[in-house]
Amino acid sequence: MQLGLSSSRLISYNDRKLITEIIRLQKFLLLLAICFTSSIVSDTHTSSSSLPDPLAAGWQGMKVCELLHEDEKQRIVRCTFPPGVGHEKHYHDPHFGYTLAGGKVRITDAKGTREATIKTGDTHLSNGTPWHEIVNIGETTIIYLLVEAK
Repeated sequence: MQLGLSSSRLISYNDRKLITEIIRLQKFLLLLAICFTSSIVSDTHTSSSSLPDPLAAGWQGMKVCELLHEDEKQRIVRCTFPPGVGHEKHYHDPHFGYTLAGGKVRITDAKGTREATIKTGDTHLSNGTPWHEIVNIGETTIIYLLVEAK
């Protein structure tokens, strides 16, 4: 028993260690992503005027992505998908992606429909995606970080 702290303020050592490591990793990856995306040259967009970009796309009327940062050089977006939630058909301009929390997804794109397991810590560098749709078919919440060069 710890004295002087209410039970609602107690955080286990393992939780504190995990939170500290996640924050440290997120800061490092943001810096890394900024370096990677600044090297992407994109004179043309993969966008289709009829499709939304990742920030504008949602799921059944619900927003799934939030803008974390935007300036003249880049845009950083975090997308969160609880179980059963997806991301309607949308396009991506060139970007760097990092999986903050992984899970199992169903992806539909020009190649067809398939299932994939995305691991926490996975990264990708994309030249853009004309269109795709993703649905979280797992039991955990999936969180992505996207860094787009402008």
